[in-house]
Order: sequence, then structure tokens, then C-alpha cells
Amino acid sequence: MTWHLRPMAAFDIESTGLDLDNDRIVTAALWRIDPANRTKDVTTWLIDPDIEIPQAATDIHGITTEHARAHGRPACEAVPEIGEALEKAAVDGLPVVIYNAPYDLGLLAAELERHQTGVSFSGLLRIIDPFVLDKQVDTYRRGSRKLVDVCAHHGVRLDAEQAHGAAADALAAARLAWKLGALHSELTEMNIDDLHTAQIGWKAAQSASFQEYLRRKEPEAVVNGSWPLAPRP
Repeated sequence: MTWHLRPMAAFDIESTGLDLDNDRIVTAALWRIDPANRTKDVTTWLIDPDIEIPQAATDIHGITTEHARAHGRPACEAVPEIGEALEKAAVDGLPVVIYNAPYDLGLLAAELERHQTGVSFSGLLRIIDPFVLDKQVDTYRRGSRKLVDVCAHHGVRLDAEQAHGAAADALAAARLAWKLGALHSELTEMNIDDLHTAQIGWKAAQSASFQEYLRRKEPEAVVNGSWPLAPRP
């Protein structure tokens, strides 16, 4: 049975912003999915991030500072729990689907370090990143590669009113991974270890190509091609 038909996990976070070193997790979701048996279960977290949630972030995911403070769990409790849940999925042998993995894993790694949890999952994780896979199998397609747009292109369900919710985005990413696997046999000919390794090279090549494009106008532009997790300084 190929990897896209086997049990997998799917993970997503929503945050206060895009700065991996200084922003915080606001919501997170981790699915456990069995495509063959058509079963899925999700664990979700709403967190008080201990800082103000900018309006620009609230406009994306809908969570205000007031709501997070009133209903969210303290970050010092929830962040280690998220790390442990992801570590457990990896120990159980589940590949984890994460769309644009370096962002989600990078922010989580920074949060785990901030809260001194001691959780370390990077060597165990086997990631399926539909962002990387889609660019690999359809390199020159024009248009946005945001999750909602790639899902629309491939006919994968992601309800507009639920987009940018961690649970909805993680589930859509898993459906997208399944769809890409079903459409492209060159992806499913590899086992999950080989696919994980292949994505490291694919992401590096994609980033190098994008950097070359940017440098036509910005000679000093740098695009980090680390995947699935950039080394911590």
C-alpha cells in the first residue's frame, strides 16, 4: 500500500505573525487520519500567546487578543502539549502533512525552546509537504501557491469561511497530499523515507530558482531553502 493510502497525521498552526523568533502560536490542530478506513480525529488548541494579537493576524484567523485571553490556555501548558502530541505521532510512525512545513515547524520549535520543554522531534518526523510536492510536479504553473488556491486548483475541499482555521487548513492539506499522491505515481513510487529525503532536495532547488528570479531586481535577495526545519541559531 502506497503512503497516500496509509495512516497519516496533519498539522497546522495560526499565529500572531510571520516572525519565527518573536511571534507566537494562537491556535493549532493535529489530525490523525486513516484514508483506507475513512476515519479521522483531531486535537485542537487555543492559546493565550502572552502578547497582543495584531489586527492583521486577527483578520486572517479571526482570533482577537481578548478572545484568546478569555478562552485560551496558557502557552506554558499548551505549547509543550503540542510538541508532545507531534512527537507521539512521529513515534507511532505516522508521516505528518504540513503545508509549507518550515513555517509551522519553525515557529513551534521556537516556542518549544522559549518554554524550555526539552521536546525534540526533528529527527523522528517524516513530513509530507504539499507545497513542495505541488511545485515539484507542476513547476511552471502560474498563479498563487497559497493553500486555498492550490486546493481550488486541484478540486480539494476547503470551505472559504473555514480557511485559515488550523483544523480546516490541516485537513485540507492532508486531502491535498492524498490528491497529489493519487494523481502522480512518481510521488507514490517512493516510500515515506525516500519522499522525505527527496523533498529536502526539491525545496532547495525551488528556493534557489526563486532566489535567482528575485535577484534580477534585487541583487542581494536571499531565499532560505532549508526544509522541513531551518537550523536554530
